[in-house]
Amino acid sequence: MSMRNIGLAVTLASLVGGCSFFGGPAQKETDTDATQRAEDPYHTSAKYNPYTGYNPKTQEGTDGVSLMGMLFGSGDKKGGGGDANAPGAPSGVGVNSYLWRATLDTVSFMPLASADPFGGVIITDWYSPAESPTERFKMNVFILGRELRADGVRATVFRQKRDPSGQWVDAAVEPQTGIDLENAILTRARQLRLNTASK
Repeated sequence: MSMRNIGLAVTLASLVGGCSFFGGPAQKETDTDATQRAEDPYHTSAKYNPYTGYNPKTQEGTDGVSLMGMLFGSGDKKGGGGDANAPGAPSGVGVNSYLWRATLDTVSFMPLASADPFGGVIITDWYSPAESPTERFKMNVFILGRELRADGVRATVFRQKRDPSGQWVDAAVEPQTGIDLENAILTRARQLRLNTASK
C-alpha cells in the first residue's frame, strides 16, 4: 500500500468519523420547533405555552373563560341581549344568540350532524318520521348575522324517498317548507327575546 493510498484512507476515515450518521459527534440542534416537539410532544408543558395560567385539563385560563363556556354560554343569568355583542350574551356565539337558540330548539327533534356557533351553521342528520318510514328529511340552517332580523336566517330542507330496491333517492320539497321552518325559528327567537326582556 502506497503512502498516497494511506493518506487518502486516513483523510476519508477522519471525514466519515466526524459525521453523525456514522456515530461521530452530532451537531447541536438549532431547530426550536424540533426541540419543542421532542421535549413536549403533547403540548402540555407550561414552558412552551404562551398563555399564562392556562389549565389544559379544564381548558380554562386565569380569566375564567372555558372552551365549553365559549361554545354554549357561560351559564350566567344576566340576560343575553338582542345580539351576539350584547352584555350577557354567550361569548362563543358569533351570530345572534336568540336565532341560534331558537334554531336548536326548532330542530331538536332531529339528530344534529354539525353545529358551528361561530359561523352560524346548523346541519341536521337524516331523520325519518315514525309515521312515514319510507321518506327522510335533512335540514341546513344558516344564521346570517348578529342582529335579530326577519332576513337573518335561511333554511334549506332536503327530502329523500326509498325506491322499491331499497335505495334512497332525492325527492322534491315544497318551497314553502323552508319558509315555514324559517318562520318557526323566527317565532321562537321572538319568544326567547320577550322572555329575556320580561325578566
